[in-house]
Amino acid sequence: MEVQATIDARWQEMLAPGYAAATATLCLGVALFAFNGFLVSTALPSTIDELGGAALISWSFSLYLLFAIVGGAIAALVKARFGARIGLQAAALLFTLGTLQAGLAPTMPVLLAGRVFQGFGEGLIAATCYALIPEIFPSRLVPKVFGAEAMVWACAAFGGPVIAGVISETISWRVAFLINVPLSLLFMGLVFKVVPRGRERLAGEAVPFAQLGAITAGMLLVMVADLAGGVLATAGLLVLAALLYAGAVWGDRRATARLFPSGAFRLRGPTGLGLWVILLMPMAQSAPSVYLVYLIQHLWGYGPTLAGALNALMAIAWSITAIVVAGKASYALRRRLVWVGPLLLVVGLAAILAALEFDVIALLAIGQILIGVGFGTSWGYLCQGLMEAAPQEDRSRTSTLLPTLQSAAYAIGAALLGLVANMAGAATATSPEGLREAMLVVFAIAIAIAIPGFIAGLRLSPLLFRTGPD
Repeated sequence: MEVQATIDARWQEMLAPGYAAATATLCLGVALFAFNGFLVSTALPSTIDELGGAALISWSFSLYLLFAIVGGAIAALVKARFGARIGLQAAALLFTLGTLQAGLAPTMPVLLAGRVFQGFGEGLIAATCYALIPEIFPSRLVPKVFGAEAMVWACAAFGGPVIAGVISETISWRVAFLINVPLSLLFMGLVFKVVPRGRERLAGEAVPFAQLGAITAGMLLVMVADLAGGVLATAGLLVLAALLYAGAVWGDRRATARLFPSGAFRLRGPTGLGLWVILLMPMAQSAPSVYLVYLIQHLWGYGPTLAGALNALMAIAWSITAIVVAGKASYALRRRLVWVGPLLLVVGLAAILAALEFDVIALLAIGQILIGVGFGTSWGYLCQGLMEAAPQEDRSRTSTLLPTLQSAAYAIGAALLGLVANMAGAATATSPEGLREAMLVVFAIAIAIAIPGFIAGLRLSPLLFRTGPD
C-alpha cells in the first residue's frame, strides 16, 4: 500500500554529531565549485591586465567546463575502482595543484593548464559528492542536504564576486585564485574523517573509452561552434555534436564497459524520463542565464549593479524555495513538485518573453522569481527520486551523472541559443528594437525546450517515491 505519511526531518539533525561532519564535507565540495566559478570570473579581467591573452579569456571557462564534465563522467568508475575516499582526495589534490598553477601562472597558457586540472578535479568532486548523499544520509534528510547546498550556492553567488573584486583591487588577482587552496586542503581532511574506505565492484569496470571520447569530442564541438565563423558552420558543428552524444548513449547500451545507468534517456522508466528533465531544464534556463544582464542594460538602460541584482533574483528564489520545501513533505507532495517545477520554468520564461514583447521590466523580475521557484521546488526531490529509484548496481552511475549532465546542459543550451540569437540578428542589431526582436525568438525557443521537460516531469512523477519512509 502506498505510504502518504509526512516525512519528519529537522534542520538540527544535519548538525547532530552523526551528520555534522558529513554535511560540512558535502557543502564544502559544492562550495569549491561555486566559489571558484564566481571568484575566477570576477578576477579574470585583472588577470588579463597583467598577463595579457585577452583572446584566450573564453577558454578559461570552456576548458574548465569541458574537463569538469569529463571528470564527472568517470566519477562512478573512479569510485568503484578506488573507493570514494581515495577518489575524492585525489580529485581535491588535482584541484589544489591546478589552483596553485593558475594562481602563480606567469603566462596565460600556464593559467589555462591550471584550469584544466581545476575542472577535472572539481568535476570528480561534485559528482562523487552527489553519489555519497544517499549513502551517508537517510532518505528523510536528503532534501535537507539539497537545501543546504542551495544555501551554499546563494552565498557564493553574492559573496564570491564581492570577495574577488575587493581582493583583486586591494591585493592581487592571484590571491583571489588562491583562496581555494586552504578550502581544498580542509576538504581533504574532512573526506579522510567522514568518507568510508570501502568500494563497490561494478560489472564492466573497464574504462569506457569510446563513450568518453564521443562525449569529449561533442563538448569540444559545442564550445568551438560559436567560433566557426558562420551560421551554417556553427549549425553543422552542433548537429555533429548531437550525433556524437546520441552515439555515446546508443553505444553505451551495448557496451561491456558502461558509462550511463540502464535505461538512460529512454522515454519510459524513471531513469530515462528523469535524465531528460535534468537535461532540458538547464538547457532552457541558459537563455536568461546568458542574456538577461545584457538585455536589462541595453533595453531598459539600467546599470550593472541593478542588472546584476535582477539577474540574482533567480538564485535567491531557488535557494529560499529549496530551504522551504526541504521541510515536512509527504510523498504525494514530492511527486507533485517534480512536475510543478518544470511547469513554473515554462511560465517564468513566458513571463520574460512577455516582458520583452510589452516592454515591462516587472514581468522580467516575476519571470526570474518563477524560474527560481521552479528549480527550488523540484530539483532536490527530482535528484533524490532518481537516486532512490535507480537499481542498486546503477545507483552510483545515476548519482554521479546528475551534476555532470546539468553542467553539460548549460553548455549545450548556451551554444544552441547563441546560434539562434545570431541567426535572429542579435549580434548585428543596431537598435534596441532589433535586439528585442532577436531575443523574442531566443526565449520562444527556450520555452519550446522547456515544455518537453515539463511533459517528461509529468510522466516521471508517478514513478517516484513509491516506498515508505526510513
